[in-house]
Amino acid sequence: MSESLQTILTYTLIPIVVTIIGGTIAAYRTPGEKTRITVQHFAAGVVFAAVALELLPELVTNLRILPLIIGFSSGVALMLVVRWGAEKFEGKQGSGGLVIAAGVDVFIDGLLMGVSFDVGLKTGIIITIALSIELLFLALSVASSLAKEGKSKSRIILTTIILSLLVLIGAAIGGSVLEGIHGSALEGIIAFAVAALLYLVTEELLVEAHKGGQDSAFSTTMFFVGFLIVMILETAT
Repeated sequence: MSESLQTILTYTLIPIVVTIIGGTIAAYRTPGEKTRITVQHFAAGVVFAAVALELLPELVTNLRILPLIIGFSSGVALMLVVRWGAEKFEGKQGSGGLVIAAGVDVFIDGLLMGVSFDVGLKTGIIITIALSIELLFLALSVASSLAKEGKSKSRIILTTIILSLLVLIGAAIGGSVLEGIHGSALEGIIAFAVAALLYLVTEELLVEAHKGGQDSAFSTTMFFVGFLIVMILETAT
C-alpha cells in the first residue's frame, strides 16, 4: 500500500466515525425536524464552499475545454442515474430500498474523497470534512427512518456501520485507481467531482431541507455559517 493511499484511508476514519455516531444517536433518539433542517443547511454550506474554494480554483488554473466538458457532463449524468435508481428502490422496497439508495450515495461520497486527495492533501482534508457533515445528515435520516419502522437499535447501528464501510471502499478505489494521474485526465476528474458535489448541494441537501416548510431564518443562516467556516480554514492554511 502506497503512502498516499494510507493517508487517504487514515482521513477516511473521520466520516466513518461520524456516520456511526449519527446512526447511533438516531437509533436511541430520533432528531427533530428542525435539527435535521439545520444540519442540512450547514452541510450544504460547507460542501458548497469546499467546491468553490478548493476544486474550482484548481480546475480553472489550466482550463482545457474538452476535459471540462467530459468530466462535468459525466458527473451530472452519474448523479441523475443515481437519483433515478434511488427513487426506484425507495418507492418499491421500503426501508430496504432506502438503505440501498443511501449505500450508493455513501460509496460515491467515499469515491469523491479519494479523488480529492489526488488534487492535494489540503483539498482532500477539506472535502473529507465537508462530506463527513453530509454523511452525518444521511446517517441520521436513514437511522430515523428505520426507527420509525420499528427496527431494533442493534439492527439500526449495524446498518449504519455497514454504510460507513462503503465510505472506506469508495475512498480506497478513488485513491488507488486515480493515483498518479495528471494533466487532462486529472482536470476531467476534478470537473466530475465539481458536478457531483454541486448536485449534492442543490438537488439533495437543500431540496430535502426545504421540504415540509419548517426551515427558518436560523437554519438558513447555518448555510452561510458553514460556508464562512470553510473560508476561515482556507485563510488559516
